[in-house]
Amino acid sequence: MSKQRRTFSTEFKREAALLVLDQGYTLIEASRSVGVVDSVLRRWVRQLQQERHGMTPKSKALTPEQQKIQELEARVHRLEREKAILKNGYRALDVGKSRSYALIDQLSHQEPVELCCAVFGISRSSYYAHRCRRQNIDLERMLLRSRVNELFTQSRGSAGSRSIMTMMQDDGIDIGRFKVRRLMQEQGLISKQPGSHAYKQATVERLDIPNRLNREFAVSAPNQVWCGDITYIWAQGRWHYLAAVLDLHTRRVVGWAFSNKPDAALVIKALEMAYEQRERPQGMLFHSDQGGQYASRLF
Repeated sequence: MSKQRRTFSTEFKREAALLVLDQGYTLIEASRSVGVVDSVLRRWVRQLQQERHGMTPKSKALTPEQQKIQELEARVHRLEREKAILKNGYRALDVGKSRSYALIDQLSHQEPVELCCAVFGISRSSYYAHRCRRQNIDLERMLLRSRVNELFTQSRGSAGSRSIMTMMQDDGIDIGRFKVRRLMQEQGLISKQPGSHAYKQATVERLDIPNRLNREFAVSAPNQVWCGDITYIWAQGRWHYLAAVLDLHTRRVVGWAFSNKPDAALVIKALEMAYEQRERPQGMLFHSDQGGQYASRLF
C-alpha cells in the first residue's frame, strides 16, 4: 500500500524556515523538530532567503510581500488575456476604420487618445488625420449618406448596394455601386436577405387523392366547397406561416391559423376553426394544393 504524500501550507513552510534563519536552529535540528527531511527544509530556507532579497519565486511564495506580487502578476496576466480576447473578437467583426475612429472619439473623453488607438490597432497619425478631414464637412457626401440610409430604411434592411445604387440612379444621382457600399459601411448598414421559406407546394398530382373539384369554382351555396392554402410572411427576422380556409361560395375566410412552422398541425387548426364557426357542416368538399401538410395522415 503506497504511503500518502504529505502537503504543507505556505505558513508552515515559512515558520519552519524561520527556525533556521531567525531562531538559531541548525538545519538538522529544525527538520527533526517539524518532522520533515532536511533536503525539503533546505529548499524552503533557500526560497525564503531569495524572497527576502526581492526575488519572486515560480512556486507559491512564502512571504506576504511576494504573495502580493504574485497575486498582482496573475491579475495583470489575466487582464492581458482578456484584452487580447476583446481585441481579437473586435477584429473578427471586420468593422471598418470609420467605426474604429468613432469609438476612439467616444472613448477619448475618458481615456488618453494614445491608449485608445493602441487598443483598436490604429496609429495616432491616422486618427488625427481623420479628425482633420472630418473638420472639412463634405456636404455632398452627407447628402448621399442620408439618401442611402433613407432607401435602406424604406427597404426594411433588405436592400443591398446594388439595389440602392439602382434606386439612386433612377433619381438622377450619378453614383457607382462601390461608393454606395462604402457609404453603407460607414453607417454600419448591412443587407439582411430572408432565407428560403420551408413551405413547398406539391408539383405532382397525387393519384390516390383525385382532384374532385376539377376547377368548378362556381358554387351555389355556402358550406359546399372549402379551399385551404398556406402563405408565408417574413417578419421579425424569420418566416411565419398563415393557413386559411376559404368558402368558395362567399369567397370569405372562414378559418385561419398562424405559426412559425408549416406543419400539419397548422392546417388542422385552420380547418377546426372553420368547422366550429360554421357549426360543423356535413357533406362539404375540401380542396387544397395537395401539399405535404394536406396529404399527411394526421390531416
